[in-house]
Amino acid sequence: MPAGVGGGVAGAVLLGLAVTGAAEQAVTAARDGVIVSSALERVVATPTADGGVTFAVAVGTVASHADQLIYSVQFTNASEHVVDAVRVTSPVPADVKYVAGSARGPGSRTLFSVDHGRTFGEPDELVVVAADGMDRVAAAADYTHVRWVLDAPLDAGATGIARFRAVPR
Repeated sequence: MPAGVGGGVAGAVLLGLAVTGAAEQAVTAARDGVIVSSALERVVATPTADGGVTFAVAVGTVASHADQLIYSVQFTNASEHVVDAVRVTSPVPADVKYVAGSARGPGSRTLFSVDHGRTFGEPDELVVVAADGMDRVAAAADYTHVRWVLDAPLDAGATGIARFRAVPR
């Protein structure tokens, strides 16, 4: 899959994903009227006769180490009121690694955690302890959670989708 998430064929695939298909899905309880659901989908690249590549979302989520995965988080304000200070947090499943620079969300700032969601920060602010006991800047593979902080309130009935790419560990 090309490195640029937002452009070309890959961008069309990302924008066209539905979180209600055959993908693995989880729904969390509403907090302040915001309902959050998530889906993990496998992207399959198929070479075409003209030398190009087409991308499609696979029906199953069983993945090989060569596969790209897309983790989508849909959030909906199911209340009749505007909800302010919305933060959507998603764990990075333990059997996958976050792909650096791949998190996207509408009108939001993206933060990451390396301590199972206790604290969040920008990538250059995150530190982990290396095998030799010394601190080092965290790598994308160290992320345990992704958080999208919405820049504006979420209107009643409004829905958004945030995503990140991952690869199997």
